[in-house]
Order: sequence, then C-alpha cells, then structure tokens
Amino acid sequence: MEIALVRHGQTDWNLAGRLQGTSDIPLNETGIAQAHTAARLLAAETPGDGRWDAVVSSTLERAAVTADIIAAELDLEVGGRFASLIERAYGEAEGLTKDEAIARFGTDWPGEEDFDDLQRRAVAAIDDVAARNPVGALVIVSHGTFIRAFADHVTGLETRTPDNAHSVRFRGTPGAWTLVDGLVLA
Repeated sequence: MEIALVRHGQTDWNLAGRLQGTSDIPLNETGIAQAHTAARLLAAETPGDGRWDAVVSSTLERAAVTADIIAAELDLEVGGRFASLIERAYGEAEGLTKDEAIARFGTDWPGEEDFDDLQRRAVAAIDDVAARNPVGALVIVSHGTFIRAFADHVTGLETRTPDNAHSVRFRGTPGAWTLVDGLVLA
C-alpha cells in the first residue's frame, strides 16, 4: 500500500502564524487554490499501480475541504472523516502566535498535547485508517504537526512540518511503513 499524507491548504491563521491545533479554522482563498494544485499534482503523479484508490481526511474543516477538492480531481468520493487524524491540541495557546504563547505561558502551554502522545496517536491513527481502507493507494488529508510526528516515527529522524497542501508519501502496511518521497529534514 502507498499512502500520501497531505497537509491541508492555508488558513488565515496559518498566514498570521497562529497556532490552530484543534480549532476548526476554514481554508482561505490561497488555501483553496493550494488544494486544487495538490489535487492536480496527485492526479499527475500517480502511485505505483497507476491511480489513487481512496481519499480520507481529518474531521476539521480545513482538512475536509482539502480532501473534497482532491477527491473531486481524482474522480473519487471521500471515504471517511476520522477524528483520530486531527491536529495536535495546543490548549490555551490556540489562536496565539508562538511568541505570544511563550510570553503568556512560557514553554509549558496549558492543555497542550505532549509531542510523544501525539506521535503515538498519529501512528495508531494512520495504521487504523490504512487497515480500514485496504486499497493500493490512499490519500490521507491531515495536519502539519500530525504528519511530522508520523514521519519522525517512521524515519527515526527529526523532520520539518510540511508546507500547506504538500504531501509526504510512504509505502508499506500498518505497523511497517517506509518513506517514499516528500520528506524534509529539520
């Protein structure tokens, strides 16, 4: 199985450098355009068997709309929305810039999901979603830090959060993934 983990398109909070986390922020016009570009790229750069078989997403609007756009370009229906694919929770820091959060709370933000906990959740979520969608090639639309946590686990390296509407591809089976393309080291 091949999976493409796609980060949602840009939101106004991305543009302003605000921590979104689990806040349900919609795509802006740039984000919609980015989602269309990502969709065209996925359609043109098909996986090994020649086509993407399914598209799923996080339940947050920014990922769901990105997935809808990608699915339409690939002539597919979105096969499911999974709460397990949502972004890292930043607690009381959500809506603030990183600098504002540090000024207000220091480096320990109330209600923030621990990165190790996020990583365990991301790995379990990707494995579960892949097992529920036993296809050759699956597009999973999710969130930047979530994707980075999964990539860090698979590679054993510190990676960089993917840009909006960019994808990172993996091949394998639940519990045994390897990197194919799109990874940027930190």
